Amino acid sequence: MTINLDGLSAKELQALIAKASQRKKTLAKRKPVAAVRQKLVSMARAEGYTVDELFGTARLVREKAGVAAKKAPAKKSTQKGVKVAPKYRHPGDASKTWAGRGMAPKWLSAELAKGKKLEDFLIK
Repeated sequence: MTINLDGLSAKELQALIAKASQRKKTLAKRKPVAAVRQKLVSMARAEGYTVDELFGTARLVREKAGVAAKKAPAKKSTQKGVKVAPKYRHPGDASKTWAGRGMAPKWLSAELAKGKKLEDFLIK
């Protein structure tokens, strides 16, 4: 992050320095996030809870706090490789069809370029 200091007056620069100093003091007082996470996990464990039960947080919090995370089994896509019935057919050659997904086939592009409409090729 860069701040263009060239356009600031002496008064504006002094105000910016004061704000930056205050922010620096505030950040210096804070404990590191990892330490706070570890403390929360320890407190939850001492009371018989998990962080997820208390906060509904994700695996990331447990991992950063040093608690072993259980990986969920990978789910396979249900859509991959699913065949779709053809939606459009070439009027002169019934073997030329298109499901309406992805790029249009060359035969259809050529026919559309001649002025025909996509609806003309719908399978009824």
